[in-house]
Amino acid sequence: MVKSRRLKYTAAVGLLVLAIAVRCQAQSLWDLANENKNLLKISTLFTAQNVRKHLSTDKGINDAIDWCKKTGVTHVFIETYRSRYTAERKVLEHAKSRFAAKGFDVSGCVTTTGIGKISTGWGRVSCYTDEDTQNQHQRIFEYTASIFDEIMIDDFLFFNCECVECIKARGEKSWADYRCELMIRMSRERILKPARAVNPDVKIIIKYPQWYDDFHNRGYEVLRETADYDKIWVGTETRDYDNKRWGRKVQYEAYYIMRWLGEIGGSKTGGGWFDPYGTTENTYVEQARQTVLADAKEMLLFCYGSLLQNTGPAHVKKLRREIPGLFKLAGLVRNRPIKGILAPKPPNSDANGEQYVFDFVGMLGLPLVPAVEIRSDAKAAFFSVHALKDPKFADKLKKMLDDKKPVLLTDGLAKRLKNVNRDDENLTILKVSGNPHSLLKLTRKELNSIRTKLLAPFAIRFDAPNKVALYLIGDNCLIVENFNDEPIDVSMEFSKPVKARKTLVLPPEGNVELSCNRGKLEFNKITPRTLVAVEY
Repeated sequence: MVKSRRLKYTAAVGLLVLAIAVRCQAQSLWDLANENKNLLKISTLFTAQNVRKHLSTDKGINDAIDWCKKTGVTHVFIETYRSRYTAERKVLEHAKSRFAAKGFDVSGCVTTTGIGKISTGWGRVSCYTDEDTQNQHQRIFEYTASIFDEIMIDDFLFFNCECVECIKARGEKSWADYRCELMIRMSRERILKPARAVNPDVKIIIKYPQWYDDFHNRGYEVLRETADYDKIWVGTETRDYDNKRWGRKVQYEAYYIMRWLGEIGGSKTGGGWFDPYGTTENTYVEQARQTVLADAKEMLLFCYGSLLQNTGPAHVKKLRREIPGLFKLAGLVRNRPIKGILAPKPPNSDANGEQYVFDFVGMLGLPLVPAVEIRSDAKAAFFSVHALKDPKFADKLKKMLDDKKPVLLTDGLAKRLKNVNRDDENLTILKVSGNPHSLLKLTRKELNSIRTKLLAPFAIRFDAPNKVALYLIGDNCLIVENFNDEPIDVSMEFSKPVKARKTLVLPPEGNVELSCNRGKLEFNKITPRTLVAVEY
């Protein structure tokens, strides 16, 4: 009897100690997140449906607050509208006050799905030619601005309808021109102006989706919209490449689009937004790493409800282990220029069979510098058919080649150019054949011959297999990320002797054997799906 009581007492004490340890761990992550939120803020979204299900009671709010603190979330977005459901004012206001009282930053959100007349294209978005649809949008944003001082617009503010009304209104314009012009007016007259009339202090964020090659075709005019809105955010969802529903995306896409839109947005650029759909645990956290590597000020975990079910809990568990390292990664890239090969995509440029080619080139161990403008003063450059958007491209290309700078051209671009000497020793033609995915099959030997020429101006050589990304940060930091599912060996050779040290490995349980012999760094046995940062 006494022994039984002792066992029960011991078990109870053990559970209490475990509970305290878990609580302390969560508290330390919450404290760490608050200490670092000026460097990198972590946020989540409660969709309008999440508000109804999880934030309509104090218990639900308490559970949400606890989850956020355990995950290092210090900023919450509470949505007023999504897919024909409008959350109740009293529920929104109560949730807002509860989170604010617990030390969270609180913002609003609107997802413009299921409003008014539905598009003949994708069935969740609206026909914006329809005036009643525009009126309904205005009422939603007026309502939201009456509750929140900051509003995010999820990435459904696009337009792909081709109904009779749209065809008539388009007239002789291209679909891209008609849609962009209409969505600019829609933003100015039906969102920004009425919301600010209700709440002069409101700040409105437009979040762009990840499909940057089709922005203009679907009504996203990123130059003028970025100028009009108070802030921009970026969709950095990449997901598993071989996932049947969500796949065919490579991890580097999150980095490229975040950096590219960041150049357009400048100080207006906020965070990156990613989700758990179609991802394994490894791919899920790689979205976070790429978002942070791209110098995002914030990363949003979409969304609370989804992260509580299916793969969500396991994904969040892995992310929580990486958060301290992600803060360190943010510190390595913040306010430090990136170096490498200029990779420009002029806004509103068409891919012409080379969709998202930049994402795949970034998987080849070529350190890209995403850019909006084509600049002939770059040390090295990669150009795809997108470059033809610039009417002065041919002259800029000629100047770079005359200046003996290495240039990589896609075969699709080379075919469209006249008077280009393919035998120029500084020119390399990349065989894409209208299928950027094929680049993932290039061998190590093929890649090394390309890298040797393109990296020569930076006085380095990089030897690695495919699906390895290289980032050159500032003057003394480089980052290598292995996206392969097996260990790899990589080397980096400098033209002069260097001393080097590992400063970060993600995941924390990842490993790499680093050796430095004068001007050569050897990265041996980099574990699968691992990032390593080195300062030299």
